[in-house]
Amino acid sequence: MRFRAFAVLLMVSSAAPLLAQGGATPSNASRLSERPTSGDTAYSSMQKRGGMAMGVDQYTSTHRFDALPTGGRIELQRDSDDPKGIAAIRDHIRGIANALTWGNFSTPELVHMKEVPGAKVMREKRRVISYRARDLPRGAELVIVARDARAIEAVHEFMAFQREEHHAGGMEGMRHTP
Repeated sequence: MRFRAFAVLLMVSSAAPLLAQGGATPSNASRLSERPTSGDTAYSSMQKRGGMAMGVDQYTSTHRFDALPTGGRIELQRDSDDPKGIAAIRDHIRGIANALTWGNFSTPELVHMKEVPGAKVMREKRRVISYRARDLPRGAELVIVARDARAIEAVHEFMAFQREEHHAGGMEGMRHTP
């Protein structure tokens, strides 16, 4: 537990330079608070934490969370050409791939302020799950491949929660056939 608290503290303190380097400029920081959120302050707060963690404005980026037969896929891309934002996304996705490989889910926990459903099993099953980052034209994707049914189910749970929380697109409910 001490390590997790330290990791979250480290994450928050290391996000400040990202914000200063273009993740959130004064102009787009004000857009964060001006965006309509249908009165959902929890969503707005999560978007701000996501911007800190990922280094890009969440309202001008597109997330997808796909449940695939062998696991899942997370896609994050900028909505327009933005070399700094694209580089930040690619760094973030590579960092997430590395962290999740070791069972470290502190970034999703920071963004959502709680343990994300499926994360506990994904942590326990980390030896049968692989994470591969791949660059996309305006960002990157993280492909998650699990090699047992319980791990696949946990990845699907993780994707469904993320899709719902981020109000994002993506494929859901794809079943694994052994």
